[in-house]
Amino acid sequence: MSLHVIVGAGATGSALASRLAEAGERVRLVTRRGTGPVRPGIERVAADAADGDRMAALTVGAAALFGCAIPPYDRWPREFPPLAASLLAAAESTKADYVMLGNAYGYGAVAGAYREDLPIAPTSEKGRVRARMWRDALDAFQAGRVRVTEVRASDFVGSGAYSPFTLLVGRQVLAGEPIRYPGDLDVPHSWSYTHDVARTLIAAAGNEGSWGRAWHVPSTAHVSVRELAVRLAEAAGAPAPRLGRMPASELREIGRGDSIMAELSEMLYLLDRPAVLDASSTIATLGVGPTPLDAVLAEMAAERVPAHCGEQAASPRPPRSSPRAP
Repeated sequence: MSLHVIVGAGATGSALASRLAEAGERVRLVTRRGTGPVRPGIERVAADAADGDRMAALTVGAAALFGCAIPPYDRWPREFPPLAASLLAAAESTKADYVMLGNAYGYGAVAGAYREDLPIAPTSEKGRVRARMWRDALDAFQAGRVRVTEVRASDFVGSGAYSPFTLLVGRQVLAGEPIRYPGDLDVPHSWSYTHDVARTLIAAAGNEGSWGRAWHVPSTAHVSVRELAVRLAEAAGAPAPRLGRMPASELREIGRGDSIMAELSEMLYLLDRPAVLDASSTIATLGVGPTPLDAVLAEMAAERVPAHCGEQAASPRPPRSSPRAP
């Protein structure tokens, strides 16, 4: 039994912790409030992961440190750098392998599929935050101070996942409510199932060829928001979705009173064009394949809550306290 330290207990961090525990590994799950799955093999610890000394102490003896925590979307530039620096320093000082959970923001606007060997060329503030985190980790790897890899996902789906789709489309589909989506409804996207993300994190940590490079999560499907919404409604036995495009002006107006939604404006380039991850090297080298979309949709459909007659349609805005980023 090896010790694995996981920072963050969102949908992916919790799936990762459960999978490692099921495999007989020891898991130390670190969150601010000590939350996460309650099961044998998982030790839940309440700690501030941005506290470098505390994280180093918690990582002593660990085979791997997984960074799955994500600050509130509107506080990335302020809170992500110290968090990332703390985790990197903890991995360096304890010699734990460091596995980062990332996304495609650092690539910027890309024509065609996203590949792991594309240059890091962010076009947004949040993309620059992500790029800095990876460059700092890569510098440490190249200097021989730590073994590090990054697993990059696209739009998250699955039970408990947070993404523009789950927050602005999926919940409304399951409740039979009208949908206003601030992006192109008909361009293909890669959809990353949280358990496939967890499986990729585990596979990357266990492969000697992982270090100093990134891996893409194999996508459960490459379909449009419209198609995914229709298929989710069918899986849940919900009414056919009523989909409409939210104009940028409406998004800006909503953003005046909601700091989370305000952050979506600079990321519209990802919602307005195809966003497809090429995960062929992950499949070939790490041996991780995607979960069938129908199985993922069945899991999401199980979260359906009945809509009440006469109830006012819910706001398309994600809850302001949402701890996860799209």
